[in-house]
Amino acid sequence: MRIRRTLTALTLAAAVTVVTAGTMAPASAVQPDPVRRKLETLLRSDHAPGAVASVRDAKGNLRTYTAGVGDLDTHAKMLRDGQVRIGSVTKTFTAVVVLQLVGEGRIRLDAPVETYLPGLVRGKGIDGNRITVRQLLQHTSGLPDYEVDVTDDILQRRYVSPRDALDIALRHETVFDPTEQGHWAYSSTNYLVAGMIVEKVTGRPVAEQIDQRILRQLGLRHTYFPAPGETTIRERHSQGYSVESPGVPRDVTEIDPSASWAGGAMVSTPADLNRFFSTLLKEKDHVLLKEEQITQMRTTVPVQKGYAMGLGVMRVQLSDTCVAWGHSGAIPGYGTWSGATDDGRSTSVTMNLEPKTGQAVEHLEDAMSAGLCH
Repeated sequence: MRIRRTLTALTLAAAVTVVTAGTMAPASAVQPDPVRRKLETLLRSDHAPGAVASVRDAKGNLRTYTAGVGDLDTHAKMLRDGQVRIGSVTKTFTAVVVLQLVGEGRIRLDAPVETYLPGLVRGKGIDGNRITVRQLLQHTSGLPDYEVDVTDDILQRRYVSPRDALDIALRHETVFDPTEQGHWAYSSTNYLVAGMIVEKVTGRPVAEQIDQRILRQLGLRHTYFPAPGETTIRERHSQGYSVESPGVPRDVTEIDPSASWAGGAMVSTPADLNRFFSTLLKEKDHVLLKEEQITQMRTTVPVQKGYAMGLGVMRVQLSDTCVAWGHSGAIPGYGTWSGATDDGRSTSVTMNLEPKTGQAVEHLEDAMSAGLCH
């Protein structure tokens, strides 16, 4: 997930409201359902101003829950399906495009990166001849991460090109030898390189490829890849916050996500994310990928107990009887966890505070699990 840092406590008294299927929950309800309880945890324990969960059943029916506020200045409630920055959930979109190109015979998963980007991926112990495309998508390349190095650029709204971001990453040493089995380390640099390969092979921007191959195909009208230099969110949205000093939330809704690029720049809504993951991951009626590429995406390596990494998606054992496939994301202002089950159920949870601890990410996952498994 994201690099874990200490989150300073944010003192916030936020009213909690929950909407289910468009109707206010009755005040007389004695036992709140699991999704509501998990959203309240995000407010109480992780100090998020607000949170929203969108739960989609196998037939496509939606239930939406909101908690807290979407704007600390106006005290407006959290929007039910407002746009949010989805951070690393972008990686799943990028992985789908790469796998589509694999299915078209334009990219080979086990070809070295050097085949597509000759001479570009070089550094301290880093050699594009020794890293495959599959290893990029599965985080087994050993490439060092660069996220911490560009956080100030994102917050200060400075544009960082993909090539400049790669140069920043390559200042660091390799994390491990990619030719040795059994290693895994999450790194957004992998998807920086994957996006570059997409552009080299197609001759078109990766944002355009995602739009044409996925967003238009599925009718995801509220999802987009920001243009270079675009710092605002286009449609209705709740404000996003970060805590940089004790008790002082900072509005960081307007940032420049260019440094995150193919690994974390996109904007979407909970409902759009549900449709995407449900369509992508259900066992039947594949729309985005051929059966062979679905199998490749679902071929995993172990990460830790209960977690295994596929190509652009993670397999999570949520309970003895409930397994989800999905991805989490964190970027200044927002945190997201989206997942789906084999039968097409999906849940997306987002809060308008960047999760800076492993515990906060776990609480997002718990809310996602409540929607999928209960």
